[in-house]
Amino acid sequence: MLKQWIAEDRWMKRMFTAQEKEFAFDSWKNGAGFSEIASILESKPGTIFTILRDTGGIKPRKRKRPASHLTLEEREEIRAGLSAKQSIRTIARALNRAPSTISREIQRNRGRRYYRAVDANNRAGRMAKRPKACLLEQNAELGRIVIEKLKSKWSPEQISGWLKKTMPGCQSMQISAETHCQWRC
Repeated sequence: MLKQWIAEDRWMKRMFTAQEKEFAFDSWKNGAGFSEIASILESKPGTIFTILRDTGGIKPRKRKRPASHLTLEEREEIRAGLSAKQSIRTIARALNRAPSTISREIQRNRGRRYYRAVDANNRAGRMAKRPKACLLEQNAELGRIVIEKLKSKWSPEQISGWLKKTMPGCQSMQISAETHCQWRC
């Protein structure tokens, strides 16, 4: 039985807390080697190398949700309101939020009957991660047209306006000038 546990444990992926990752980046920056960091964190040097490699050895910025996004506490209030069979408008008033915000939150996370605050919060965190695929990378034809027009010295505003005028019924061929700027940066 012990051999089986050791064999299974050997293949389990080591998960690091945010503090452990921060320690690894700070130690690396201060000149510590992979082996030294690994021994402190009770891990393997290759694992430390992987953590550092994924971001080029540069510590990523701490993620911070905007104030306009729902918090875990607000999601827990939504769950409590749903359990008490309160209406969406009543829950929204209690949280000082728009009813549409509460409604979308509930629908996006399994509906009134199965809504779970922690699951909803974890999902929101996953969905907010960047980078996301750019519209121009997803739509090759649109990307080709935009590149062609940019090479012809058209501005992003001109390209957007031209697309709206020449392809009004095709939503997949519409792009805002802002998307151009984000893509080019």
